[in-house]
Amino acid sequence: MADSNGGPKPDGPPRLNVLAQYIKDFSFENPNAPQSLSPGQQPSINIQINVNAKPLAQTDVEVELKLDGKAEAGGSVMFAFELCFAGVFRIEHVAPESVQPLVMIECPRLLFPFAREIVASAVRNGGFPPLLIDPVDFAGLYRQRVAQVEPQQPQTMVS
Repeated sequence: MADSNGGPKPDGPPRLNVLAQYIKDFSFENPNAPQSLSPGQQPSINIQINVNAKPLAQTDVEVELKLDGKAEAGGSVMFAFELCFAGVFRIEHVAPESVQPLVMIECPRLLFPFAREIVASAVRNGGFPPLLIDPVDFAGLYRQRVAQVEPQQPQTMVS
């Protein structure tokens, strides 16, 4: 049976299931303790966020959310962390052109609150106030990534 666009009709409603989520790699460093724990130092904090995905099966994909951060004050590192938090997702009955945005926007959006909690707890356990990372615009990150890739595509000229 075909839909109104002539393509095959999906077997059911679109589905996105989380099969697993886990810490793939985690590191927290507090290299200058106890001096870095003194109150009154306002650190500058830099955080980078990346998303990667790799297919595991026809309907399953592993998505990695990588958070790297560093707090510095007075020219020295107060703390640093690296977290790779991942999940395995099953995607069914989704149009092929919608799979990549779903994987790169919705999957990390589902992982983010758990990764945020891991970082906040580690920073707190390192002797600092918990670091509450602001919500992330994964749709904006995806658009940036697509814009970076598109100029690299070969251009064809028509005369």
